[in-house]
Amino acid sequence: MLERPDDLPDDPAEPSGPGSLRPLERWVLAVWAIVGLVVGWLWHPISARSGSPPLISWAQPLALLLVVAIVGGLAWTTWRAVHVRHEPLEPDQGLTRLVLARACAYVGALVAGAYLGYGLSWWDDVSELAEQRMGRALLASGASALLVVVSLLLERACRVPKGGSET
Repeated sequence: MLERPDDLPDDPAEPSGPGSLRPLERWVLAVWAIVGLVVGWLWHPISARSGSPPLISWAQPLALLLVVAIVGGLAWTTWRAVHVRHEPLEPDQGLTRLVLARACAYVGALVAGAYLGYGLSWWDDVSELAEQRMGRALLASGASALLVVVSLLLERACRVPKGGSET
């Protein structure tokens, strides 16, 4: 699906051939994370005006960790199949895994920023549940950042080895 970094053309704007994709741009993930950070930071005062700010339960970080485990396991099995055992990856299977990796990376960056912003917005707050909200939001932000990492690993695992066929 994706080509190895040493196979990429000098001009990253040009694809290296028909049916090939460039690796995910890291700056795009940074923009998504910054947008999430701003939204998360603003969520606290907006929700406080309209009632009670939302609590973060243990379910949110645990659900994110479950997704991390699933995507990480898929990255591991894909890497072993394509790069260790040199098995061909079916085009539809490779494309599906690549789309999953990119979607999880984008959403993970946005959610990591949002939870980080929400958690940091409680830093100087003296309310009763401020510490709980901040701690769980930061845990969820860390789990989301981990989702971005395993998503990038899955994207990397989908790269066709140099000289390999794209099937």
